[in-house]
Amino acid sequence: MFADTMMSPEQPTQTSQEEKVNVAEKRHCLPCTACCQGWLRATIHGHSVGAGKACPYSCSTGCAIYAERPEDPCRSFICSWLVEGSPLPEWMRPDQSGAIVWLSLPWQGQLVISANPVGRAIPAPTLEWLKQYAQEHRRPLIYYERIVTDGSFSGLKRFGFGSAEFRQQVTRLAAEEAHLDIEMHSG
Repeated sequence: MFADTMMSPEQPTQTSQEEKVNVAEKRHCLPCTACCQGWLRATIHGHSVGAGKACPYSCSTGCAIYAERPEDPCRSFICSWLVEGSPLPEWMRPDQSGAIVWLSLPWQGQLVISANPVGRAIPAPTLEWLKQYAQEHRRPLIYYERIVTDGSFSGLKRFGFGSAEFRQQVTRLAAEEAHLDIEMHSG
């Protein structure tokens, strides 16, 4: 859904740490509602949210219950684009970049970058930017692509970018997974 209307990412420019913090202080969830659109699995006031099934409180202006939204997962969930001092450029807002990103997610005893698609797959320019960032910061990247069966989302396929050993570990784990979905969690 977002991939068709997404802004084309521009090459990021170098900014000072002070500029990054100033930009991050101005960042807010709204108007982005990528996590509410069903691209992460969650339960909101007893309603299941998941791939292809948006939160029932999501509306054209954002969230119909924003002031009264639950603590978990809505208030406590923070993607890396929102984190104060985030190195992610403005165009990496999830609804614009096509990816919900965590820059320091604990996984298998190490910190990794994790990117979940907003839609079927992460757009190529976004994925290339993430791979370059991962390489520059020597942090492995895990990214996903949605599996579509009979026109419906039926799970996720996991991919790895990093050392050969890391890629083999991700490939081995992906082969063992029958059904994978990303749960909305607080950082």
